[in-house]
Amino acid sequence: MSDQIQNKKAAILKGLAHPVRLGIVEVLAGGEMCVCDIAEKFTLDRTSISKHLTLMKNLDILDDRRDGLHIYYSLRMKCLTTLLKCVELVVQGEDPQTSLLSCSCQTEK
Repeated sequence: MSDQIQNKKAAILKGLAHPVRLGIVEVLAGGEMCVCDIAEKFTLDRTSISKHLTLMKNLDILDDRRDGLHIYYSLRMKCLTTLLKCVELVVQGEDPQTSLLSCSCQTEK
C-alpha cells in the first residue's frame, strides 16, 4: 500500500482522536444536522464545534451542505458508527466478535 494512502488513513484516525469529535460522529449517526443543533448537544460554544466540524469535513469524514444561513453536516463515512460501537464493546470488556454489528458502508449511499 502506498505511503500516501497510509498517511491519509492516519490523518483520518488522528482527526477522530478527540472526545468531542467522537461525540459529533455519534450524534450524526442519527442523520444530518444543522451546526446549531449539533452545538446544543455539547457544552462547548458554537465556534469550537464549528472548528471540529471543519476539521472533519476537510478530512472527508463529514459532508456538508448550505441551506440559506444554515450549514448542515452528515457522516460521509457511515461505517464509523460501526467502528465506534466495536471500540465501545472492547472498552466495556465485551467480545465484538459475538456482537451482531455489521458495517453499513455497502448498504447506505
